[in-house]
Amino acid sequence: MNRQREHWASKLGFIMAAAGSAIGLGSLWRFPYMAGENGGGAFVLLYILFTLLIGVPIFIAELILGRNSQRSSIFAFQVLSKESSNWKMVGWITLLTSFIILSFYCVVSGWCLNYALMSLNQFYLGKSPDQIRQVFDTVYASPNLNIFWLFIFILLNVGVVYGGIRKGIERWSRILTPILLLILIAMFLYAATFSGFPKAVKFIFYPDWAKLTTTAVLSALGMAFYTMSISLGIIITYGSYLKSDVNLPKTSFIIAMMTMMVSLMAAMMIFPIVFTFNFPAEGGPGLVFKTMPILFAKLPGSLIISTLFFTLFVFTSLTSSISMVEVLVANMMELFNWRRVRAVATAALGIFILGIPSALAGSETLFPTWKAIYGRDFFDTMNFITASWMMPISGLLTTIFVGYVVKKELIKEEFSSGTAMTYLFRPWFFTMRYLAPIAITLIILEEAGVIDIPAIIASLRPS
Repeated sequence: MNRQREHWASKLGFIMAAAGSAIGLGSLWRFPYMAGENGGGAFVLLYILFTLLIGVPIFIAELILGRNSQRSSIFAFQVLSKESSNWKMVGWITLLTSFIILSFYCVVSGWCLNYALMSLNQFYLGKSPDQIRQVFDTVYASPNLNIFWLFIFILLNVGVVYGGIRKGIERWSRILTPILLLILIAMFLYAATFSGFPKAVKFIFYPDWAKLTTTAVLSALGMAFYTMSISLGIIITYGSYLKSDVNLPKTSFIIAMMTMMVSLMAAMMIFPIVFTFNFPAEGGPGLVFKTMPILFAKLPGSLIISTLFFTLFVFTSLTSSISMVEVLVANMMELFNWRRVRAVATAALGIFILGIPSALAGSETLFPTWKAIYGRDFFDTMNFITASWMMPISGLLTTIFVGYVVKKELIKEEFSSGTAMTYLFRPWFFTMRYLAPIAITLIILEEAGVIDIPAIIASLRPS
């Protein structure tokens, strides 16, 4: 039974939904602590370059695949490769990546819910900065609490995604994304008054190349993919709900600028606190939860501000998670011809089951020897594998697919539909066919130890 494909009600609604997906926890939660762990400025500069030179072109490509095929990720690759089962596997990889990310992403979002409730009780009052930081360690090691909030957050996703595109995802994204941007700007301006602000500016915007490792380069590439929501099937799926009059290049640049702005603003909201109180920059996944309450404790009206912040944090994580849930739901609806309600329920159950090991990672209640064997706990393992390996590999395959498999005439026609910026097609296609796949391949091979790029560059220098 074929159903009429739902479309976005407006261009603004799509931009808010795509931006909400891209901003989400990628910019607010992951970017600051990844910048801290990878030396600051050099990592940030690479992230910006990768976003503009690789992230944006792949973002446009995924919109093209979705809008032209009017199908979700698995079937978009199948349809545009003339029913090739080999290329259909790329769609399956994006689906699997979204599923794995959702499993620990919903755990992080559960922390946001927990901190919103804790803020109502003003848990930070009467505590020193070090004591406030230690609260997160207690939360991370609380198995029952983490499973409870994981379950609650998944229910929130069910409530939104069940409503569909216009009544669910688009409606809430148009409300929540602008509110989040306003409160972020206010928090950033206040953080600028801290004594550690100049040091934070230097840390974020002045590259120290001595601190840059090959792993950090791959992490910067993964971060660009993460904040742009590419290689997850999200943009292909969202693109399939687009009408032909949407300007794809312009829309993609707008969303990229929004994500980079929010990522940098989030870092500049957190690191002034880190340096003011002489905390280590390598705060790990709990960095935002360890630092922001310290800021709130010093503000008048802290109960309202802190509760509002973490509530909006929940909502922005929701704008990201619903996009990934929609990938699962849309693919299941097309694979099994299910109705939305059944697909949503099945996706929610799967996410909850896979999320349990991540929820229990801090307490080591499940898989207690995992960290000793793999070097990271279950949560960090899933986080590292998806962002540093699965997403770049999926992005590489997408560039090859668009650059060499799909007919160039079809790609050009879809790129040009709805835009006057047709002059960008040639440099964009050149990037997709040559620059992006070569760059991604070199970075992956370097991290895998197959090649040594610094040694190669050194050998080319005149003696």
